[in-house]
Amino acid sequence: MQSTQGKKSNRKAKVLGSILASAAMLLPSASKALADTAPEEGVVSLKYLNYHDSQTGDTDFTAGMSKDRMTVNALSLMTVVPIAGKWSIATTFVEDSVTGASPAYHGWGFPSESKKDTTTGASGDLRHAGDLAVTRYFSRGTLTAGASYSQESDYISRGISLNGTLSTESRNTTFSLGTAYNSDTIDLNKPNVVDSKKNDTPGRKRVVSGLFGVTQVLSQNDIMQLTATYTHGDGYYSDPYKDPDVRPGKRRMFTLMTRWNHHFDGPDGTARLAYRYYTDTFGIEAHTFTAEYVQPLPHGWEITPLVRYYSQSATSFYVPTGDDPLAPTPTAGREYYSEDQRLSAFGAFSYGVKVAKELGRSWSADVKYEHSEQRYDWGINGHGDPGIPTFDFRSIQVGLSRKF
Repeated sequence: MQSTQGKKSNRKAKVLGSILASAAMLLPSASKALADTAPEEGVVSLKYLNYHDSQTGDTDFTAGMSKDRMTVNALSLMTVVPIAGKWSIATTFVEDSVTGASPAYHGWGFPSESKKDTTTGASGDLRHAGDLAVTRYFSRGTLTAGASYSQESDYISRGISLNGTLSTESRNTTFSLGTAYNSDTIDLNKPNVVDSKKNDTPGRKRVVSGLFGVTQVLSQNDIMQLTATYTHGDGYYSDPYKDPDVRPGKRRMFTLMTRWNHHFDGPDGTARLAYRYYTDTFGIEAHTFTAEYVQPLPHGWEITPLVRYYSQSATSFYVPTGDDPLAPTPTAGREYYSEDQRLSAFGAFSYGVKVAKELGRSWSADVKYEHSEQRYDWGINGHGDPGIPTFDFRSIQVGLSRKF
């Protein structure tokens, strides 16, 4: 089960990321897929994340718009405890606060601030989340049961998962199989958000995922992994803070990911390459390319630079800037529509670096910085909406870990 540590903000994740929560709980890492023995030492890790994004542009839509938008501060505590050489228990607790505005809607919608306090004019929310995973280790495999819970003022998410791995006698090939279920509750105590004709169960969302993966040792220095995930979601996908915004009540998602890790004997470094393909019934088709290089340095130092490219097509019901989503089409009125720029076509480049340092035998510290910029004309799926302004973010994460 994947921890909630990497979830910077449930608000950001609701549009694209949170709908894949069940699938994310299933996905194993290439390095852990071959681990058939319980960890010999326990680990406790404390991390702090600061995320900030901004948006600029020269269109009429962006005139007078504040450059600085959303800020997220997140604190997470993670523990892994081995038991009797055959079991391990992993837990994660996260508290994050979100202030500012979500990425802009345009044209006909309400302002893009989310969860705005009408008494102070400020907007924001506090989220608490946690997960628990119990793993049983066998001679040639593992079995992991997990549960997760996340709550903020208007959104509650509950999830369970069951994952297993099985290796061949040679230990060169490992198969992964998993399933997960998420049940989300959305607070609909807002005007203009309940539409029973468009959503089977307004205010609720249920997501079921299944995963199959194969991890193969290609050589002494190479490991490759291929995983396929199918996700079936039903319920409320519209954004209750935007009007007009009506999205389908069903979503089917398919993800195919491949990873390749290569170790270089000379510099003793490891390259990590990954490609992810995603498609869904909303009409989005996305590609993600990621490259990292882990280089150990003298005196317990380690540096990991990374680059990432992401491209997606627009949903079939995205309404470009300048169009009225309530206006009829040439044949009929629109059944679904959204002005959310996160559903438009775009491309994004990211880069970053992580620096880690061992502090004696038991302690270690790390710092990670990442920056990303998103533009409508950077996509390989075709140009997006030219009225959408440039969107960029940066994140800084610091961590301290201790083995015991």
